[in-house]
Amino acid sequence: PVTVDLGGRVVNTLGYADTVPGPLIRANVGDELRVAVTNKLDKPTSMHWHGIALRNDMDGAMPATPNIPAGASFTYTFSVPDSGTYWAHPHTGVEADTGLYLPLIIDDPKAPADYDAEWIVMLDDWTDGVGRSPQTIFEDLKKGGMGGMGGGGQSKLLGGDPGDVIYPYYLINGRIPDAPTTFAAKPGQRIRIRFINAGADTAFRVALAGHKMTVTHTDGFPVVPTEVDALLLGMGERYDVIVTAGDGVFPLVALAEGKNALASALLTTGAGAAPEPGFQPTELNGRIGTVDMFTATPEARLKFTKADADLTAELTAAPTGYQWGVNGFYPDNVPFTVKQGQQATMTFANKTRMWHPMHLHGHTYQVRNTKGELGARKDTVIVLTNQSVKVAIVADNPGYWPVHCHNTYHAEAGMANTFDYVS
Repeated sequence: PVTVDLGGRVVNTLGYADTVPGPLIRANVGDELRVAVTNKLDKPTSMHWHGIALRNDMDGAMPATPNIPAGASFTYTFSVPDSGTYWAHPHTGVEADTGLYLPLIIDDPKAPADYDAEWIVMLDDWTDGVGRSPQTIFEDLKKGGMGGMGGGGQSKLLGGDPGDVIYPYYLINGRIPDAPTTFAAKPGQRIRIRFINAGADTAFRVALAGHKMTVTHTDGFPVVPTEVDALLLGMGERYDVIVTAGDGVFPLVALAEGKNALASALLTTGAGAAPEPGFQPTELNGRIGTVDMFTATPEARLKFTKADADLTAELTAAPTGYQWGVNGFYPDNVPFTVKQGQQATMTFANKTRMWHPMHLHGHTYQVRNTKGELGARKDTVIVLTNQSVKVAIVADNPGYWPVHCHNTYHAEAGMANTFDYVS
């Protein structure tokens, strides 16, 4: 348990160390990480290394990795095979909707340094210690409420209903818009911004006022550089961009998509005044980057030739009550099965009234675009309501791996399955 200041609003929550986000963990490709976690909570917890293709028993998620009991310690030990922007969070109950998250950056020392400065930007939706607790929200949802949507917003980008929960605050790097975090740079510098959506129920549309962004990576892997005005990030997704800094004070704004609220931060390179906390730059309504616009660079493509297995993940909701599923409701559904070395496709077919960011542990996949071509290489992808997304997977990391919606409340309400290797 920690007490943190969100910028004039002090809250009691859960955290890694004593900050939100937790402290940065950074390593080089091929390094072995040893992270000792002591659980000072009164309940079990875990630490999942989101996006890392690591060994199964260190993934930080059941059934392959036991949870850490209250008062106990556990050391996660694993090597990191790929460079990129990753993060860590718990995989127990609705703890992911607290301050338990931190950035994990894996560098490639051989990669050219084509930027002058770096800004890690963690986006979050916040209720813990301010509004209802995450556990109370979940219990209300199960009773048939909508968690505070109050009639609900709408998002054209997300195909309708944006989420189940309206939050008291939306944060960038643990700060509310009234007291934003500031990043200082010099005019003309090339800045690499690493965006991480650590939210539980909120997609963010992000833009930097007065700047275009060149998208260079998604979920850790490089894409053909593509210029956008804004970017859409579902929960669990990461995007890296390059901007060339102008001269002045520029708000970085993360619109809580469809929820009529935002988070913000400031880029400061010279003199100027910060805008009002609710300011929305015109870039938010310009060219918005979504997954179908990006293609993995040749060196980042999966070595995928043709599918040995064709899997379908049907995303469903119970007709009544609050229950979500992937081919049925976890843990009573039938796992997906693959064999070591197989190549598989998986089609996420969304049969529900809401969008879902679908995440696969221990692997990355390559998303097929609307033309059927292999596009971006990712581990989390937005699947819009009544639409399908097909991905290519190489089964090269044996174990029992969760595949689930990265909406914390959907996953806890059954929207999960496992991707199991069989002999």
